[in-house]
Amino acid sequence: MALCGRLARRTTSLAGQCRSLASPIAARAFTTRSARPILSLKGQYESPAAYRQLRAFSRLPANWNKSQEAPNTEAYMGSGAVTGKGNLVDVKKVLVIGSGGLSIGQAGEFDYSGSQALKALKEAGVRSVLINPNIATIQTSHVLADEIYYLPVTPEYVEYVIQKEKPDGIFLSFGGQTALNLGVQMNRKGLFEKYGVKVLGTPIKTLETSEDRDLFARALDEINIPIAKSIAVNTLDEALDAAEKVGYPIIVRAAYALGGLGSGFANNAEELRNLAAKSLTLSPQILVEKSLKGWKEAEYEVVRDANDNCITVCNMENFDPLGVHTGDSIVVSPSQTFSDEEYHMLRSASIKIVRHLGVVGECNVQYCLQPDGLDYRVIEVNARLSRSSALASKATGYPLAYTAAKIGLGHTLPELPNPVTKTTTANFEPSLDYVVTKMPRWDLSKFQNVKRDIGSSMKSVGEVMAIGRTWEESFQKACRQVDPKFLGFQGDKFDDLDDVLKNPTDRRWLAVGQAMYHEGYSVDKVHDLTKIDKFFLYKLKNIVDMTKQLQEIGSLFGLKKEIILKAKQLGFSDLQIAKAVNSSEDEVRARRKSFGIRPWVKRIDTLAAEFPAPTNCNLYTTYNASSHDVTFDDHGTLVLGSGVYRIGSSVEFDWCAVNAAMALNRLGKKTVMINYNPETYSTDFDVADRLYFEELSYERVMDIYELETAQGVVVSVGGQLPQNIALKLQESGKAKVLGTDPVDIDRAEDRHKFSSILDSIGVDQPAWKELTSYEEAQKFANSVGYPVLVRPSYVLSGAAMTVIRNEGELREKLTAAADVSPDHPVVITQYIEGAQEIDCDGVASNGKLLVHAVSEHVEDAGVHSGDATLVLPPVNLDDSIKQRVKEIAEKVAKAWNITGPFNMQIIKAKNPDGGEDALKVIECNLRASRSFPFVSKVLGTNFIDVATKALVGREVPEPTDLMAVKRNYLATKVPQFSWTRLAGADPFLGVEMASTGEMACFGTDLVEAYWASMQSTMNFRLPVPGEGLLFGGDIETDSLAQVAKYIAPLGYKFYAANNEVAKFLESKVDCKVDVVEFPVEDKRALREVFEKNDIRGVFNLAKYRASSLVDEDYVMRRNAVDFGVPLFMEPRTAVLFARCMSEKLPKKEGIPSEVRSWSDFVGGRPL
Repeated sequence: MALCGRLARRTTSLAGQCRSLASPIAARAFTTRSARPILSLKGQYESPAAYRQLRAFSRLPANWNKSQEAPNTEAYMGSGAVTGKGNLVDVKKVLVIGSGGLSIGQAGEFDYSGSQALKALKEAGVRSVLINPNIATIQTSHVLADEIYYLPVTPEYVEYVIQKEKPDGIFLSFGGQTALNLGVQMNRKGLFEKYGVKVLGTPIKTLETSEDRDLFARALDEINIPIAKSIAVNTLDEALDAAEKVGYPIIVRAAYALGGLGSGFANNAEELRNLAAKSLTLSPQILVEKSLKGWKEAEYEVVRDANDNCITVCNMENFDPLGVHTGDSIVVSPSQTFSDEEYHMLRSASIKIVRHLGVVGECNVQYCLQPDGLDYRVIEVNARLSRSSALASKATGYPLAYTAAKIGLGHTLPELPNPVTKTTTANFEPSLDYVVTKMPRWDLSKFQNVKRDIGSSMKSVGEVMAIGRTWEESFQKACRQVDPKFLGFQGDKFDDLDDVLKNPTDRRWLAVGQAMYHEGYSVDKVHDLTKIDKFFLYKLKNIVDMTKQLQEIGSLFGLKKEIILKAKQLGFSDLQIAKAVNSSEDEVRARRKSFGIRPWVKRIDTLAAEFPAPTNCNLYTTYNASSHDVTFDDHGTLVLGSGVYRIGSSVEFDWCAVNAAMALNRLGKKTVMINYNPETYSTDFDVADRLYFEELSYERVMDIYELETAQGVVVSVGGQLPQNIALKLQESGKAKVLGTDPVDIDRAEDRHKFSSILDSIGVDQPAWKELTSYEEAQKFANSVGYPVLVRPSYVLSGAAMTVIRNEGELREKLTAAADVSPDHPVVITQYIEGAQEIDCDGVASNGKLLVHAVSEHVEDAGVHSGDATLVLPPVNLDDSIKQRVKEIAEKVAKAWNITGPFNMQIIKAKNPDGGEDALKVIECNLRASRSFPFVSKVLGTNFIDVATKALVGREVPEPTDLMAVKRNYLATKVPQFSWTRLAGADPFLGVEMASTGEMACFGTDLVEAYWASMQSTMNFRLPVPGEGLLFGGDIETDSLAQVAKYIAPLGYKFYAANNEVAKFLESKVDCKVDVVEFPVEDKRALREVFEKNDIRGVFNLAKYRASSLVDEDYVMRRNAVDFGVPLFMEPRTAVLFARCMSEKLPKKEGIPSEVRSWSDFVGGRPL
């Protein structure tokens, strides 16, 4: 069992103490005892035998709980054991700093933690003002925050908001690294003091100590806590000297950086030169330290209040040894391979560190531990809510962010009830009777030239959390959650298997699977290559052995009850068993149920089920049990969440799922949320009546649907994953799918059916054909003319789409891929250049359009809609076009008999014969789309609320035309890219989506909104007049000249990498352009060119993606990103930003006009 004994033992000893507090005693004495009941005694028992005896004795109470009553918070509070509610911080209005757009290393976990902080403020009756340009998140809704500013999270803009709102407190620990860095900068400028704003929670000095590597090392040295030997340096030469002192191999880390940004390993001086050159552009100070690759890595989540009460809430262990960033590691909680001594040694150190640093709130301490001894080092301390805090909250049922916010307001741990369990206080260490596995999700295959290796700098875009009662069960669930194409633990083909095992990549666990399943590697051999603990490898061997046993049986009827049960207990899915015995998922499911084998529902209750916990909220299913923890009397409605965050499906869909659940609750319906993403708000304990931390597979959704005897299931708010199983839920599972019929959904996703329906209702579309040979493709391309768009017919969301511009490219793409055959046809579509793209989001009921929104793209069609800049209300579409788009939406809603949300992409192209512009539909999704939160918040109407009413057929509103309303504002939504993280990727936009997040800002006109939106992108630094700008790219069109025309009068220095670009600009614009030397193969020399000429902005408007790594335009784009310089690489947005610069610079005195709250723009507080 995964029961973490040492945690469980503490539960009862604390409960006993709670009950014996009849007389008032000092809070401090009580909490010191409870926080370290055994460690405090360890010193008195010098002999190990005496100490072991004490340990054995303290284990006894765990067996007595049959006769004990559950701890009662109210009785405990009433006993007078705790005093101190009088010490609350006196604040009336608090500013909460959000984290901005989602990026690699800083994703949805900060939406979750910020939302918790806002919830705590609301409960305390304190007004909240939120600054966060991320329009897709839950926290930027009036449900949680009183006032919201969609503005850049920069000292300049935050100061403007402070001047307007006059808050008396500020929270800096709920907005990730962005908020933390902002706080440190503002404090240095003396702004908090100037405006009388109190920093709540952890003091700034502590934040500075934990972030500045030198101060941190000194602080830990004062309390004799070992950290990796390191030297802080500010230049390349200092770094080389430091490495000689420390000795290779070394690791380089950047200060004030998130998710290991700018860090890496170097084995010699040459490697260090390249690495340090890049790191020093991202951070003013870097750390050179001895590498301890191969040691175990662990994390502890610690909470401390201002009265020095301190507990550890959760400990986690990495499956991957040190060397892989914890965000890219598979993580297991509670730790499985630590001895009691190791566990307590690190726990004591965590408490000592957090007390010494003076953290007030939540904190996370990362360690590395010698695999075969008791030596350890502290890697780092995050004195803020982190990615692992969200995971720990969900894994233990202890709401860390909420508790940290309450502590920031002056509460102490013993006086705070745990809102999840309602039976314990917050001064209580959770114990778990299950095991949790977190697995990252990468999307590296979407990018060309990206290095697939994973190391000290994080590259994953999302993560899953799976719960089981054996590690095998938990691990196999996690494999499937990461991507439904995985059946569980399995292998894959590798060119050099040993190399991938030795040097981790994003496919490392598949390499372990390949070695154990297909190549016959022993546990010892895999361990020698990977340094993964043998405990985990033996567990994986159990899965391999079971698979082989099933394959030997080889038929459905050979499956006996015992073997099915054993396989299910090891986490096998029905489909996985079916593949092994050559059967089908439905047949295995039927046989399993005929034996009465069904999953049991268990609760995450923080109490290891030792005491009754009243909430039914956080549930999971397991085959390692014999009873349910809950009864099934609610008959709720299932809402399927969006699963793991990945490129193309992110927090926008979580916003949709949460709003659907809230709308169902308002309609008096009980809700059941299924989702397994620990970063999200939808997996919070009080969003739905019941939450299942479970797979979004046909098997699991049907299990829960049958157990709950649900009233229906919502598949249209969680993005593509729920859509993919909708038809099977209805056809095979006989589930009631709410809203649009899955048969109609299929008619929209199947290219042929979709196209013929559009033809039948008189809606135009680009010419297309499904082809099975190269010759047919060639013939079609010649008839419509190049360029053409090619994509496999079975892939959605722009995956594997390519624009082909000539016959040579067509031959290369289709013959090399060898994918074109009658089994794998490709769809080839006419590609219209220079067209404008329009997004239409709508909600319909029984085929009748209720509400719709029409947004325009700034970029030309051909940039994926997820990477495009959206403008709403549109500025360049006349009323007749908007009316025609509405008519198309009405026809589509009727033809597919849509009930619920839908989205269309339409292109507006010039009519070659003259006359009005053509409108052609290129895509239609019968579900909520990425832009639903954006259009809802801009138009002040919650589209998901309307959609949910339509789904259940209750209180359905009358149709309204929101686009007919004249508005005196608009908003622009811009993409957030994470190029810096993806070493080697070409920062170039195309039909494949590349962005990881989005921001939006409001303004009275396009310039005002776009100016603020662009400055909201992460780490954006506006080039100041007098600095250098580098130009490059295509000179066949006028875009580059237009950019130069706008900004030439402002006094920037202009540079180009070659004579052609310089001559072109000088011929078009009255300006002087200097040609700089541009070494394409020497990064260090190039960095010196940037520094020498003070280049602080790059405009590279290339027409096509680069074909080689020494292409001048590619090198210019890639290094702009690597050197932290703003890059404009798309013509329309580059010209628009240049226009913004010409109108907004030099900056005028006073508060800029875009600094207004959301409620001020839209007039009222919607959503």
